[in-house]
Amino acid sequence: MLFNSYVFIFIFVPSVFAGFFLLARLSTRLAGLWLAFASLFFYGWWNPRYVPLLIASIAFNYVIGGVIGRARAAKSQRPATLALITGICGNIALLGYFKYANFFLKIVNPLFGTDLGGLNIILPLGISFFTFTQIAFLVDTYRGMSSDYDPWHYLLFVTYFPHLIAGPILHHKQMMPQFSRASTYRLNLDNVNFGMTMFTIGLFKKVVLADQFALVVTPVFDSAAHGVNVPLIEAWLGTLAYSLQLYFDFSGYCDMAIGVSKIFNIDLPVNFDSPYKSKSIIEFWRRWHMTLSAFLRDYLYFPLGGNRKGPVRRYTNLMTTMVLGGLWHGASWTFVLWGGLHGFYLIVNHAWQAFKHRWQLDGIPWRWMPGHALTFLAIVVAWVPFRAADFEATASMLRGLAGINGVALPSALKKYGEFLATALPKLSVRFTSQSVIGDAYSAASWIAIGLVIVIWMPNSQQIMNFGSQRERSSSLFWKPTLPFALMSALGFLVAILMVGSTKVSEFLYFQF
Repeated sequence: MLFNSYVFIFIFVPSVFAGFFLLARLSTRLAGLWLAFASLFFYGWWNPRYVPLLIASIAFNYVIGGVIGRARAAKSQRPATLALITGICGNIALLGYFKYANFFLKIVNPLFGTDLGGLNIILPLGISFFTFTQIAFLVDTYRGMSSDYDPWHYLLFVTYFPHLIAGPILHHKQMMPQFSRASTYRLNLDNVNFGMTMFTIGLFKKVVLADQFALVVTPVFDSAAHGVNVPLIEAWLGTLAYSLQLYFDFSGYCDMAIGVSKIFNIDLPVNFDSPYKSKSIIEFWRRWHMTLSAFLRDYLYFPLGGNRKGPVRRYTNLMTTMVLGGLWHGASWTFVLWGGLHGFYLIVNHAWQAFKHRWQLDGIPWRWMPGHALTFLAIVVAWVPFRAADFEATASMLRGLAGINGVALPSALKKYGEFLATALPKLSVRFTSQSVIGDAYSAASWIAIGLVIVIWMPNSQQIMNFGSQRERSSSLFWKPTLPFALMSALGFLVAILMVGSTKVSEFLYFQF
């Protein structure tokens, strides 16, 4: 079930909302169970066959977590460690089978000359997110950071529908106190107003902005996948459009998840914080998919040794973490390349910071190398393998970005001068009446608007005045007043009309 669908907006959420608060008058336990089973129904809407898989994963991790907790209470280190290893291996085995088995076979067949066919595995939605959430639970329990072992709260913790399909990655200690407090089960109109407005912002981002950029992205990258040498202008338009599509698609989902959760009086962690405003790659990874970044840092980078064992080991750990983070996004070498690029970026960034610190250059403004522009350029280029179908398509797009594939201009420009008609073709510039994109001028206009929004406009947290932006108080930011309600209603109406006028599209992070 998609957040941007009529059945979710007008049937599922109102029904679950009404049932939750009506049952809460009788029993908070009943209300919690209602929300948990509604979440299982939400998950099963896509494919009911995978609901037993989700329940089995929850049961397995709950039992392992209980073993770890009891062993720690008895101060039995060895049983706790063995249980933790068993739990992590079980989760990785589950994720590995469904997400990487076919990828592994594609590697094995050429190496050993075998002809093992594919397993025809359908990737269960959200498996990466609910698996990582439960690995974090096991590790936190082992570290003594989790203590609430109520089975029904644990079921709700994992299945809670706003985060189940595409995150954020939750922590046991973040959610359990909220499920236990009495105020969660009492209707709060301020939270309803906040949540509906936040949901509207996310819905608008998805259907009005992200899906608009998809109209540019799809033909460009599909052309590269079919062997077309995409020329300079179209390569840049397609790559910038994808950078914006992914931004608005993912941030829109995060906003909608926070908003729909808030009407149930439950706070989800912020997962997106204007990453394209970053002035370094280090800062980018503190702003992009923040819960995944924190997971990779706390449960992979630090256990590998972090920066505690010298620069060489630190850079090795960075590269290992980012390559595995890339592979987490999908079973493809292009995702490995994307992770490797960001690992390289981080190594250069940390090395540069160490150089400045060693030579006491921290206070010098490096105006000759604007950090923001360089960071944004590096991020945009790295999105190419993230979106491209394979290495060949990636190479074609990168050649296009570099101008190696030439420049294609509309034939209408020939009339503006003899120079364009004669000199430019000698410089690998050609004139054509056909374009991969169609209306390049419209695409460029949308991209310009998108760049203004993501780089200079306030983000959702600033508009709604919450999270790390709570201290920002201004008449420009949201308040539960009539003018803001009318603006929100107008945005919701536009978004709903857009949902009805086009095919409902999945969120990009559903495939990860």
